Amino acid sequence: MEFFATAAFGLEGLVRRELNRLGIDAKGETGGARFEGTPAQAFAANLWLRTADRVLLIIGEKKVLSFEDLYQFVRSLPWEKYLPKDARFPVSGKCARSQLMSVRDCQAITKKAIVERMKHHYKTDWFPENGAEYAIDVSLHGDVARLTIDTSGVALNRRGYRTWNGEAPLRETLAAALVMLSPFRDDTPLWDPCCGTGTLLIEAAYIRSHRAPGLTREFACEKWPFFPAKEMDRIRNEAKAQFDPSRIGMIGGSDINPEALELCKKHLKQAGLGGKITVMQRDLKELQLEVHSPLFLLNPPYGERLSDRKACEYLYKDLRKLRDRHEGSRMAVITAHTGFERCFGQRAQQKRRLYNGRLECEYYIY
Repeated sequence: MEFFATAAFGLEGLVRRELNRLGIDAKGETGGARFEGTPAQAFAANLWLRTADRVLLIIGEKKVLSFEDLYQFVRSLPWEKYLPKDARFPVSGKCARSQLMSVRDCQAITKKAIVERMKHHYKTDWFPENGAEYAIDVSLHGDVARLTIDTSGVALNRRGYRTWNGEAPLRETLAAALVMLSPFRDDTPLWDPCCGTGTLLIEAAYIRSHRAPGLTREFACEKWPFFPAKEMDRIRNEAKAQFDPSRIGMIGGSDINPEALELCKKHLKQAGLGGKITVMQRDLKELQLEVHSPLFLLNPPYGERLSDRKACEYLYKDLRKLRDRHEGSRMAVITAHTGFERCFGQRAQQKRRLYNGRLECEYYIY
């Protein structure tokens, strides 16, 4: 079968490399990575991918220039191979640079074409849609329609440990990407001096302890009859056996906000990391670690509101002082503030453009 692991702009290469490490040959494309594999491999991708948003099963792709073309194409696809008689199959859609720009019409036509195909196969005029969910997406880009079924269910960033959000939460998939793109290694002391609710700390600990990000959550495909239940159980049990909290080592964080730290402690506990990671209330101007060559990894405030901009610029200057008073330290910072390097007082050795939600950011590594 053919699958597509979706990803935020700028993370496609990371997703491809993650799939390669799982033994899956994948090709990076705009918006994600495409791969051929078995249902069991698609389940493993859901379980292990840290930077992907969803894993989609591709049912078909074809150029369509009219609504009639779309209807005939969708109806020609073998939906009965995937959808049982009681399947719930909501249809979502998106259109970009296509002659068919009405998303609502594309969704309605797709739903109608699938129903007509199912009527013919199951010899019935009515479908209860009270069984497992098979979320279908019709995506039109450059006049090419791609029909997919979402194997993930809830988006993959929803690991299950974050049930409360602080101000400006960092998405788990982006947090994992920041760790993976940084100079973080197995023996690197890591500290987040603006740790907020702890997402960066948890993702770093998951990576170092070989903890699958989807270990304690469910995926839509686990309820589908053409996905192998016993093999999926085996893959999940193998992932549980790989999780080794003793590998976490020196990972910690601090923040000036006591409310954010309370949420951070709750998230650490829900992530199964209670007592494994040090967090404390501390102004980064006063922070002094007794470790050699730490990596400071952080997502500081961006100063998007004019009233906050000056305070953020002073914070960026303090980050330079923090790095300078820790001999051999390195620093990795993501921000949407275009004047970060000027405020920090040094050009970064590496830069990478990423998106935090809809905000265009730069990732600076020193």
